[in-house]
Amino acid sequence: MGHSVALMSNDITPFRIQVPKADLDDLAGRLGNIRWPDELPGAGWQFGIPLDYVKELAEYWRTRYDWRAQEERLNGFAGFTTNLDGANVHFLHVRSPEADAKPLLLMHGWPGSIVEFLDVIGPLSDPRAYGGDPADAFHVVVPSSPGFGFSGPTTEPDWGTKRIAPAYVELMHRLGYERFAAHGGDWGALIAREIGLRFPEHVIGLHLTMLAGAGPWSEAELADLTGDELTEAKISLERSTRFRQEEMGYAIIQGTRPQTLAYGLTDSPVGQLAWLAEKFKEWSDSVDVPEDAIDRDDLLTNVMLYWITGTANSSSRIYATLGGTWGGKTEKSTVPTGIAVFPKDTARPVRSFAERTENIVGWSEFDRGGHFPALEEPDLVIADVRAFFRTLG
Repeated sequence: MGHSVALMSNDITPFRIQVPKADLDDLAGRLGNIRWPDELPGAGWQFGIPLDYVKELAEYWRTRYDWRAQEERLNGFAGFTTNLDGANVHFLHVRSPEADAKPLLLMHGWPGSIVEFLDVIGPLSDPRAYGGDPADAFHVVVPSSPGFGFSGPTTEPDWGTKRIAPAYVELMHRLGYERFAAHGGDWGALIAREIGLRFPEHVIGLHLTMLAGAGPWSEAELADLTGDELTEAKISLERSTRFRQEEMGYAIIQGTRPQTLAYGLTDSPVGQLAWLAEKFKEWSDSVDVPEDAIDRDDLLTNVMLYWITGTANSSSRIYATLGGTWGGKTEKSTVPTGIAVFPKDTARPVRSFAERTENIVGWSEFDRGGHFPALEEPDLVIADVRAFFRTLG
């Protein structure tokens, strides 16, 4: 019996998203009967996401957003599930028609999902069909991170980067990929880096859009810098200081009291919507509303993957795995790494700081884009991923 269970646990099972109509009817009912909070006159975004904007977004979600169309779009990519270290993990796997394509693992974070990568999967896996060079082709694997979307809820507390990294290496192994390229932002970047630290022999290279701790944490660290580097470092310090002072509340709550937060987010779709949509505004290259940078339907589909799976709680718990190490010292990585810097991201890495801990072989800086670059500026991400891995064997 034990042997057959072990064999079965390695199975890869095709998976199609099919949300029951009763669940959609329940959602519509809740969105039609919202109990709204008050708001201070003229508050704007000062205390969080504004009331008028959330009312409009919730009404669009209830009356005009088409989940079935989005479900069809998601199911247009081959979906699967498999058991990794006791968790049922959902992933997309799109094989390239090019025989010599490199395997590429794309990893999201919070408040994101696989929706972040839907616009880049086609061009990356089949460049020939999109006017690109077939030599740049990838076999693309996009997991829903354990605890997120259809990879949740998880039933154990320690699904952080240290547990996800070996699970993803095992996933790629099961798919027949012994060495692979990896790309990520947010938690996806932290997971990618962990894979590079612990399993360097399996990694062609890392392409990251976020690098935690690659900037100054105090004025004292600026002492030896001059010229452009000093200017960059001052911008980086100002941004990270503002982030810690004004925007870290969500992470502290999710890292210490995710259960308490989860009652509101799991019971109220507008609560889940507001909690996530605020971050898409604050962290993207937007001015007034998230839609300045991100398509509204993409935003709502991302929210839906949290709502319909009831994973507000389990996705939050990834923050609890940090154990107070936010901004701590990082181990030196040997894996060839490319950094793509987008100006409106939550943190801005400085190259001289990054080179202390990373094997930097590629560095790109862009004039637009934020924390969700594959959603905001997919063409920039596609071109940069192709250019970076073109140089690596």
